[in-house]
Amino acid sequence: MSDRNFFAELKRRNVIRMAGLYLVGAWLLTQVASTVLPMFGAPEWLPRSVVSLLAIGFIPMLILSWVFELTPEGFKRDADVLPEQSIAPQTARRMDRMIIIVLVLALTYFAFDKFVLARRRVAEESRVWVPPNELATSINGKSIAVLPFDNLSEDKTNAYFATGIQDEILARLAKIADLRVISRTSTLQYQSRPTNLSEIAKQLGVAHVLEGSVQKAGDQVRVNVQLINAVNDAHVWAEIYDRKLTDIFAVESEIAKSVTQSLQAKLTGGEEQALAVKPTNNPEAYDAYLRGLASEGQSLHSVYAFEKAVGFYEQAVRSDPNFALAWSKLSRANAIVYASPNDPTDSRRDAAKRALDMAQKLQPDSPETQLALAYYQTAGLRDYELGKTTFRLVGKMLPGSSDVPVSLAYIAQRQGRWDETVAYFEQALVLNPRSPDLLVEAANHYSTLRRFEPALKLCDRALDILPNDLDVMAFKAAVYQGQGELSKAAELLSEVNAKTPSLVVFATKIIQLTLERNLSEAVRLLRARVADYNFGGELERGVFEGWLALTQRLAGDASARVTAEQARKTIEPVCKDQPDNDFAAAQLSRVYAILGDKKAALKEAERAGAGKPGVQYVENISGLEENLAMVQTILGDNSGAISNLSRILEVPYASTSGIYGTPITPALLKLDPLWDPLRADPAFRKLYEEKR
Repeated sequence: MSDRNFFAELKRRNVIRMAGLYLVGAWLLTQVASTVLPMFGAPEWLPRSVVSLLAIGFIPMLILSWVFELTPEGFKRDADVLPEQSIAPQTARRMDRMIIIVLVLALTYFAFDKFVLARRRVAEESRVWVPPNELATSINGKSIAVLPFDNLSEDKTNAYFATGIQDEILARLAKIADLRVISRTSTLQYQSRPTNLSEIAKQLGVAHVLEGSVQKAGDQVRVNVQLINAVNDAHVWAEIYDRKLTDIFAVESEIAKSVTQSLQAKLTGGEEQALAVKPTNNPEAYDAYLRGLASEGQSLHSVYAFEKAVGFYEQAVRSDPNFALAWSKLSRANAIVYASPNDPTDSRRDAAKRALDMAQKLQPDSPETQLALAYYQTAGLRDYELGKTTFRLVGKMLPGSSDVPVSLAYIAQRQGRWDETVAYFEQALVLNPRSPDLLVEAANHYSTLRRFEPALKLCDRALDILPNDLDVMAFKAAVYQGQGELSKAAELLSEVNAKTPSLVVFATKIIQLTLERNLSEAVRLLRARVADYNFGGELERGVFEGWLALTQRLAGDASARVTAEQARKTIEPVCKDQPDNDFAAAQLSRVYAILGDKKAALKEAERAGAGKPGVQYVENISGLEENLAMVQTILGDNSGAISNLSRILEVPYASTSGIYGTPITPALLKLDPLWDPLRADPAFRKLYEEKR
């Protein structure tokens, strides 16, 4: 048969039409399946199976259409149908109409997906934060906040136990995809049994609230919980559990399951199994684990809190080496400490890896193990793409956890994906709308972008939760400093002195005094701090010694070199022990510059920015270039400093200099006496005089 006759025969037998109809219909079916099946809780393999079956069926369908023909008596072999009996032309017209109908349906779905579903997806991924009272109007009844549990034990040191029980119930609820669960850090500031429940629910954007109390005496535990509809203040469900300490896991699971049933949320088989998991049979191990959770909760962003938690998690796994959950928490805490300037050592990273290996050996597929893996990939390996993939997987396993979008925000920030960072922070704020720490972190990102108005609004929201909180006020002051609004910043820092506990707050005060050119007062406060403060480590002490030396130099104080020499002795051993600690190297480079050691200063400044994996460190590289500009200015390399400042003034970045809370801005260039040696150069004046 010739090619021409073959294609004519394909057309006569309607094989080409069948191929077109099958392909268009299969595409439409797969698109609808991928959209509709997940809405009914179908497992992930089901849509993939539909696609596979349709792909497998394509060739057999073509063969059948070639071999058989539709007749009024049904299907017959084509060879058995006489030409005068064939109704293939009529069948062809019917198939043409069917193809048109399916195409219309496909185009309709395509338009719906493009203009409705796509817009909804974009709204989910790039949502601009809305106040909780506005958000509450758009949520359904399957939303809940768990308020702090009362500690009714006679021993008030058992408060950690009540906090841990609350955390564990939240962790179980966060695994249920059909629920919207508010993170614990958003509920910390509320009382256990508040009187203004409906107002709290509006602030958190939830329809229900779970209240509870815990009483522990010896090995006996009483847990009293009640689920309340915050709209009408009606009790939905309540229960009292009197159990042995060894049975506390069953209580946590029963509470989570009862809440789920009361809210009529769908519970998949996998989710039900996750609720029933008993992580350990050892009471001592579980007690240490709960102490670790309570330590972590002391501050979302305090590395010292995680260092303390590490000790408790180590106690837990010593008591029960098969405690997979404690191993995963231990790995994560070590990874967080390793990612900080406090201890970026091989031994800390190796500790995170050992704990991760144990968690993977015991429970490789649990969400907690996968979360620990994501932290290790990001912090330990600095493989941000791999970490991003794992965090997204964990997001499906823990849909109610704000840890995932926050972590993805940090990854996007490190890669210089600024819009993604905003979107992830806003997603986190939907799950955790009343967390002051998270609000300040989101504000800090806006400050990184030099978008100061949104940053100030987020600060105000945090202050609405914690009025007169010095840490939040200090950050707001730093934003004002970046704008050059020194009088507004001064009002927020008026109560700060040498004995103010928070180093961040104190540092912001020193920045303020420096920008105001009140250098003698800045030197006085720094000198008192260095003399009297119990620093958390040698690097921390060295940072403030170096800062004192720099401020003395700006003030014309002859003792600057003596102080810088002391800072050198403090920081050099840290840099030797931690060769990859770019923060420590940056601090040491400035100390060398003050001492006039140009070669050593430039070597450390360049080492701080060297060896980093390119685009994965976009936000850090610019911060280290800021440090290099500072070193160049101190050393008298004005043209090099101006060149670096000109470049970083045009890009967002998170400052790593230890001096500013915000990146370099025209206002800071204009006000800071550090840059005075550059002011005679017209190119430098242009940087802060031109509008940007």
